[in-house]
Amino acid sequence: MTDSYAMTIQGEAVDAPTRFDVVDPATETVFATAPAATPEQLDAAVAAARAAFPAWAARPHAERQAAVAAMADIIEAHAADLATLVTREQGKPLGGLGSQWEIGGAVSWARYTAGLSLPEEAIQDDAAGKVTLVHRPIGVVGSITPWNFPVMIAIWHVMPAILAGNTVVLKPSPNTPIATLHLGRLLQAAVPAGVLNVITGANEIGQRMADHPGIDKIVFTGSTATGRRVMQSAAGSLKRLTLELGGNDAGIVLPDADLDASIEKLFWGIFINNGQTCAALKRLYVHDSIYDEVCNRLVAYARNIKVGTGLDPESHLGTVQNRAQYERVAGLVDAAKADGARVLCGGQRGSEQGLFYPITVLADATDGMAIVDEEQFGPAIPVIRYHDVDDAIRRANASESGLGGSVWSANVETARAVAARLECGSAWVNAHGAIRPDAPFGGVKQSGIGVEFGMLGLAEYTTVQVLHS
Repeated sequence: MTDSYAMTIQGEAVDAPTRFDVVDPATETVFATAPAATPEQLDAAVAAARAAFPAWAARPHAERQAAVAAMADIIEAHAADLATLVTREQGKPLGGLGSQWEIGGAVSWARYTAGLSLPEEAIQDDAAGKVTLVHRPIGVVGSITPWNFPVMIAIWHVMPAILAGNTVVLKPSPNTPIATLHLGRLLQAAVPAGVLNVITGANEIGQRMADHPGIDKIVFTGSTATGRRVMQSAAGSLKRLTLELGGNDAGIVLPDADLDASIEKLFWGIFINNGQTCAALKRLYVHDSIYDEVCNRLVAYARNIKVGTGLDPESHLGTVQNRAQYERVAGLVDAAKADGARVLCGGQRGSEQGLFYPITVLADATDGMAIVDEEQFGPAIPVIRYHDVDDAIRRANASESGLGGSVWSANVETARAVAARLECGSAWVNAHGAIRPDAPFGGVKQSGIGVEFGMLGLAEYTTVQVLHS
């Protein structure tokens, strides 16, 4: 790897006066550096986006669809390089549900998005007159992405914004900027200069984006605490917002669950991306009658999962992405043990180099433990015993978060009825976290504002104009 990764402003590769280190979490050594954008470079990126906006918004929708489809082709053509960069900076394995899967998902999402449109809606069309509802692009969209799925989430933000006629300033997490910088350079072949600008830097640059008077909308994926700050800053100019924030998703296993069919799905609903997924299952409520069996089966499945370096083709799971998150997960597990939780597997910091934390299953966890009440965002699951389904629903809904939830049962209709009572934006039956590009995704309560994906997600990047004639 080299230090050639540059920002993109007005279609040009741009360096910064200083650069910052990017660490490979598997070795905790620096593998690349990235430009640290100055406030003036942010201003330049916003100015480039504003200058490009009128002409891009005026393009026929079919031309913008073709541009997004071309972007999908570019990502697919460079999938191997992008996946390797994601593995190096994020820590996930190349194979399985890792970086190659992430890049493949980015391609699929971009292609699906390219086919979307928001047609005019005739409210009235008769002898008395015509009233038509049309969707207009907002302007300059500021996209701030997290470190868990750096390329996929960038695609979730950028593609509908560009398709709707907006221009974009994209800023990735300082923990994982490299694949996004590379992506930004590649995608210039599909759009005019200034339509997609990519800058990198510390979190302060993201704060400046939320404050910036030249940005008309912010789309942010990340923690609830940071989302609140983004919302406060955006209030000064009444920016439009889409916020996909933290989740503390609960799963409820009913006493009739088919464990033969469910354990693998349960495991990956919990541990996909090492648990570093907003919509991963993070609290598992299991009926007393099958509690021990569920715990034992999860542990048995975990024994076959190799945690290792992402570039090792035998690895199923990789690292925690950064040292601060590693210490948070380890601290929550240690606190749970001190409060009486039993460690069935894992539960100890690794001795080898790198941010490898073992798959951890905690039995006898209870509401009130920090690892139950807070989002751990790592490879540790508290398993909580319950006796009454109504009580389990109440406890699942007690969280301030409301991103996702799931119910597990051999009786799908019974499970659907329970799932409908969960206070969350997405509820699954006998699955967890299975998002798709044609189904809106977003949170309730403090898990966010607005939705992504599909027609409703595309509409988030527009304003409504009603024409009376």
